[in-house]
Amino acid sequence: MNIADLTFDDVPHKSFHAFAKQRCRRLVRTYAGMETTLARRLAGFALRTVLGIVLVVAGALKVGHFNDLAAAIAGFRLLPSGAIAPVAILLPFFEIGLGLYLVAGLFTRGAAIVAAAQFGLYAGAIASAVIRHIPANCGCFGPADRAPADWPHVAFDLLLSIGCVVVAWLAPGSWSLDRRMRGE
Repeated sequence: MNIADLTFDDVPHKSFHAFAKQRCRRLVRTYAGMETTLARRLAGFALRTVLGIVLVVAGALKVGHFNDLAAAIAGFRLLPSGAIAPVAILLPFFEIGLGLYLVAGLFTRGAAIVAAAQFGLYAGAIASAVIRHIPANCGCFGPADRAPADWPHVAFDLLLSIGCVVVAWLAPGSWSLDRRMRGE
């Protein structure tokens, strides 16, 4: 019999068997948990940072182009005309602020939930335009973004929304101001 073929059941002493089995399980859980925890922490940090940067860049590219953004918003034919101008003015700054909260890891869970809802609304608006055959421009990344509203944009926004839900679930996450303020 080869030593590699031995199992715990081959050990003659049941008390030793139970002890060895328990110790091995504990070691496996400890080391597997460390790798999983580190991988989870890095993935959560990377996801939170990437989503935050996407929001900051999208908002920054819209600042100063309020008329173009208002035209893009009006093209979806979802909001009353009186709401378009205030949304066009506030939206870029809201996206920048939300993105900065995510990058810094400040109020992470709340910021991620709000961002998930925002991306979900974007997906709904784009899907509405596609279903109604409205030739609207996405306008996601400022006036230079002349991409038409289509199903890949809906899928992308839903993917971003799911990413935000994951960040909210993992919150506060590693290397965040939330964790630092708690003293962790």
